[in-house]
Amino acid sequence: MSRQDRPTVGPGRLVTGTAWVVLLLGLWLWGREATDVREGISRPATGDMAAAGRPPDVPLPPALEPLGAAAPQRLDIPGLGIRAPVVARGLDAKGAIEPPPFDRPGSVGWYAAGVAPGAAGTALMVGHVDTETRPAVFYEVSTLEPGETIRVLRDDGERAEFTVDDVQVLTRDGFDAQQAYGPRTTGRAELRLITCGGTFDRATGTYTANVVVSAYLTGTGS
Repeated sequence: MSRQDRPTVGPGRLVTGTAWVVLLLGLWLWGREATDVREGISRPATGDMAAAGRPPDVPLPPALEPLGAAAPQRLDIPGLGIRAPVVARGLDAKGAIEPPPFDRPGSVGWYAAGVAPGAAGTALMVGHVDTETRPAVFYEVSTLEPGETIRVLRDDGERAEFTVDDVQVLTRDGFDAQQAYGPRTTGRAELRLITCGGTFDRATGTYTANVVVSAYLTGTGS
């Protein structure tokens, strides 16, 4: 199935509060002693989007040694035409990563109390999937495939280049925080892009799942 044929999360669901299903980050970190809704127009992303229509063995490059810590300034995804400014975010009162302000749907939020993109560990970035009138920055991230490139421009002038190795949709029921936030391989510099997915639950005012894109550091530039 081509990218154009893939289902994506439809526009039209700008919520009045935090719609992220990723409400477990604060509790997960603590437990590890670590550090007006409108109906959309297209089908939501569900299932393992990375498995759809790809060869069983996608060759991936080796991981690069992690970089030092530096704050991200911009996120680029060439395959999706994304060039998005990055804003530092924290946790809200429920322990969820605060998304970018609703009036900045083209921005990406970085969990600044966590890992910097390119440093060892898992850097977390979140973005809106849509607004009440149009798609937002992460509208198409569910269509990414293993082997595709994500670049993060950092404030030290370094460009950290990541290779996608997995795309999943994690449902709210039985949500696995380790799967969403934890490292896939110890010692690597990893990146997670997280947005809303599944279907919209009108009773709770949230989506039923999250799209989670996993990538790891494979190159640098300037």
